[in-house]
Amino acid sequence: SFRFNQHIDIEESIQFNSVEETKESPLAQQLFYLPFVKSVLLFKDRIELERFDILAWEDVLNEVTQEIQNFLRQGGQILSNKSTQKIPVTIYAESTPNPNVMKFVANKPLVDQIYEFKNSEESKEAPLASALFNFPFVKEIFIDANYLSVTKTEATQWENVVMETREFIRSYIEKDQPIVNQAQKNTLAAPVKTKLEDLDATSQEIVKIIDDYIKPAVASDGGNILFDSYNPQEKTVQVILQGACSGCPSSTFTLKNGIENMLKEMLPGKVATVSALNG
Repeated sequence: SFRFNQHIDIEESIQFNSVEETKESPLAQQLFYLPFVKSVLLFKDRIELERFDILAWEDVLNEVTQEIQNFLRQGGQILSNKSTQKIPVTIYAESTPNPNVMKFVANKPLVDQIYEFKNSEESKEAPLASALFNFPFVKEIFIDANYLSVTKTEATQWENVVMETREFIRSYIEKDQPIVNQAQKNTLAAPVKTKLEDLDATSQEIVKIIDDYIKPAVASDGGNILFDSYNPQEKTVQVILQGACSGCPSSTFTLKNGIENMLKEMLPGKVATVSALNG
């Protein structure tokens, strides 16, 4: 541990595990050029180093001390001018109308597209989802905006695992680990079944109503709804339910008394029934 003679402006410690992570700390970057440095931990009043076992501390202590002193004397920065204050990650768990699904909401954006994983095989390029599937009770995962909806198996009760799951997600996000691998983010995203411009006028109206009036309410319950198809002869609408809405015992009630009634009222004479596919 090497102490500074003045405090630096950070709210909490910052850990660097490789030189690639040190863009915000020129001092940490410099220290990684020493071959025995394994990780660097920066505090308000000091910097701590973890070394590889190739050398003993007594063999390199003077070298490290000299390296830090020379770097700072020559005007080197502990932190770059860019603000490096980290906002602590908080996660809160929120129950949904589906008793098997818990919604875990973060205080920061997670993704800019919707992702749905029905099993661990589908999540290979989504590190957070893949890690969560290691829990034996995790059955499905839905990720959107700043939350995850996790579907558990019937054999497990949420009260027995919700704290463990919440802390795992919080710790993962706090380390700035990837939610999905960037190279595959577009191929992983839940597909848009039909482009708006390819739909007939009534179908476009239905999509707009779903997006403006229904999706926000569904998202607040940890799910999503997508337009699937419209049959003008039979006046039927088919939608896809995702996340907490998929397989929810109350989804049929919501479908009939909420979505169907709204579409009938806003598109008189054009909609008779609404049915749903589980995503």
